[in-house]
Amino acid sequence: MRGVKDRGIRKLFAVLAGLAVIYFGTTGRSPEEGSGLSGGLVVLALLASLLVWHLTKPGGDAAK
Repeated sequence: MRGVKDRGIRKLFAVLAGLAVIYFGTTGRSPEEGSGLSGGLVVLALLASLLVWHLTKPGGDAAK
């Protein structure tokens, strides 16, 4: 995925990664814990989005 050049697709992948972390982080909880978002889960989703954004950036040597 290193060759993804379209910035819109990079944004889409980053947003989907963050939403996936939030979805799977909230659906695995028991009813006693509640269904709200914790601060740690939001930070984890942000880190996942940034990781996907970094991993999908285009390489500079491909056009040469």
